[in-house]
Amino acid sequence: MNSPIVESTLSVPPRVVPVANSKEKPSWLKVSLPKGKAYEALKSAVAETGIATVCQEAQCPNIGECWSHGTATFMVMGDTCTRGCRFCNVKTGNPNGWLDDQEPQKLGQAIASAGWQYVVLTAVDRDDLPDGGAAHMARCVAEIARQAPNCLVETLISDFQGDVGALQVLLASNPLVVAHNLETVERLTPTVRDRRATYAQSLNLLRKIKEISPSTFTKTSLMLGLGETQAEIHAALQALRAVAVDVVTFGQYLQPSVKHLAVESYATPEEFAYWKQVAEQDYGFLFCASGALVRSSYRAGELFLANVIKESVVKPLVL
Repeated sequence: MNSPIVESTLSVPPRVVPVANSKEKPSWLKVSLPKGKAYEALKSAVAETGIATVCQEAQCPNIGECWSHGTATFMVMGDTCTRGCRFCNVKTGNPNGWLDDQEPQKLGQAIASAGWQYVVLTAVDRDDLPDGGAAHMARCVAEIARQAPNCLVETLISDFQGDVGALQVLLASNPLVVAHNLETVERLTPTVRDRRATYAQSLNLLRKIKEISPSTFTKTSLMLGLGETQAEIHAALQALRAVAVDVVTFGQYLQPSVKHLAVESYATPEEFAYWKQVAEQDYGFLFCASGALVRSSYRAGELFLANVIKESVVKPLVL
């Protein structure tokens, strides 16, 4: 039986609907260039090791903010994804089983050298590998723990095609947080994501993480601006809490190229503030980062440490 949708007492602010064919984005989507001593020091450290970060490769607008607070996101297992989601600009293809066996060691060395306090490991979908790359990512987590024992690790994973065994391998390496992005509401999933990435499979993966490792924090992300309704966002939040997801983030979908899905609307800063309040107060998520430029790993270490680990508050599920 489906749980009832939470009736919030808050009223959601209206969105800004983009003018047809306009290239002008709202003012709140503009950011300053990264700068500062901490940012420059980490930039140099990354360059010396030769390890690529998602922050740089994806030209993330939050790079200066995150790096200045000791957080970085690394993409392991190459830059070629076996899936073709319609919102993502990562290259699609078949790596044919290729892996860099030295990557875990090099990654651990880079993180230890730079002195990061919190890192996020993400990866392209690797359906060409029998375990989806779970064992390789587990090696990366273990190597970071060996070379940089004071660094906390979050993994942002694919759905491993629903393979519970692969998930168990990853969880055995003891990452502090395991994230898997739902990306959008149920109705839009077949349009937005690759056909192999289903809404039900993502929810089941998040549920299995908690069943296998109850102490592991789980996290997911939703994009706004793809045509979702307020009721559908509520339904997604309800579904996520029903599988005990701890942390959720909201960000604005931005079209990476003319070949990708168009932006249907821009959520205002007031709407992002609304969803943060709804997620934390009405649904009981431990924490919600919500803003136009927020991405799933946005200031992950600082926000997580400040709002989850230190408080160690476990709120009841809203069912």
